[in-house]
Amino acid sequence: MALARQRIPVLAPEPETAAIRALDSRLARTPPREAALVGPDGGRSPLPASVYELLTQVVHELARGNAVTVVPIESELTTQQAADLLNVSRPFFVKLLESGQIPFHSVGSHRRVATADVLAYRQRRSRARRGVLRELAEEAQDLGVYG
Repeated sequence: MALARQRIPVLAPEPETAAIRALDSRLARTPPREAALVGPDGGRSPLPASVYELLTQVVHELARGNAVTVVPIESELTTQQAADLLNVSRPFFVKLLESGQIPFHSVGSHRRVATADVLAYRQRRSRARRGVLRELAEEAQDLGVYG
């Protein structure tokens, strides 16, 4: 049986900060389709876009001096886990389910939601908020309140 990896935050030691900042800068300029890992034997392994995105985020946070840990999110969530992911209360989240805004299925008397559905809802909500903010800014500009 494989040992479970502990989720201990990683903070870059001082001697590595310059190299991490340089890597952060390079990743910011590298198109995902060109990213690859090069092994000690010179073998090149292209990075899938999702791995590249995660690596970029981790390196960026380390470059800023933040500690980082990777916490996997299961493919199905309880209502409490999903509410936590959206930063809303569980009762509010249940209302979202009952109104049909997020699909779910039942396991016994418990609701379960796909992580992908929760993340899709979060993205829709963010897009809608940005649209409303854009409209408000345009209206304020038209009224001369915002210049």
